Amino acid sequence: MRMLIVGSPGSGKGTQSTRLLKHYDFSVLSAGDVLRSHIQRKTDIGQRADAVIKQGGLMPDQVMMDLIGAEVKTLGSADWLLDGFPRTLGQAQMLDEMLDAQAKPLRLVVNLDVPEDVILDRILQRWTHLPSGRVYNLSYNPPKVEGKDDITGEPLSKREDDNVETFGKRLKSFHAQTEPMLEHYRQKSGSVIDIDCRTQTSPDASKTSSQDLFVNLRGDTSNQIWPHLVAIVQSRFPALKPASSS
Repeated sequence: MRMLIVGSPGSGKGTQSTRLLKHYDFSVLSAGDVLRSHIQRKTDIGQRADAVIKQGGLMPDQVMMDLIGAEVKTLGSADWLLDGFPRTLGQAQMLDEMLDAQAKPLRLVVNLDVPEDVILDRILQRWTHLPSGRVYNLSYNPPKVEGKDDITGEPLSKREDDNVETFGKRLKSFHAQTEPMLEHYRQKSGSVIDIDCRTQTSPDASKTSSQDLFVNLRGDTSNQIWPHLVAIVQSRFPALKPASSS
């Protein structure tokens, strides 16, 4: 399994990755988590990233590739999913080059296509456990105890960039830089699987069993998208081991 989940900030990439982890045994590498780790440790890259994010920008391609590429190499032949990387055409091309050199090309790219107004509403309701990156939403995924992380009981925080003005800038920057990356994978895919999860409530086997590289899942909520996502993963990676029950 070599898979990408891509989509706008706030589209639910982390939520869907976490749900998949409850079903299957694989590694998730979150670009956001890697960056947050560097920010918390105040590394040189972390301090640069902190300044860029607060201004609503995106990190340079080569810096992100150096960070994520090093992490991917440590996974070796393990099954893995990348969450939030690549975001630009340059990053996608560098990732493809690295994987092709290892004769381990990507098998699946899933784009979470969520309307911008839905995303902005999610952000206003979002609270985060900063040390772990666990995300809660007061509308549909609230913490068991208000203001506390479910696992540690530590306080939840609002990210500094979780406001309409800054997040609006992030979305504009994201779309401008990411559309060429999406088109790159659409072209590599040949044909594209496009599923409107809002109207098609149950998975269509003729679509979920396809071997096309690029899949676009449109929906307003993670629950709308989830049945289609898990059906695609089941079909595409039948040898994927179930998650440990421990």
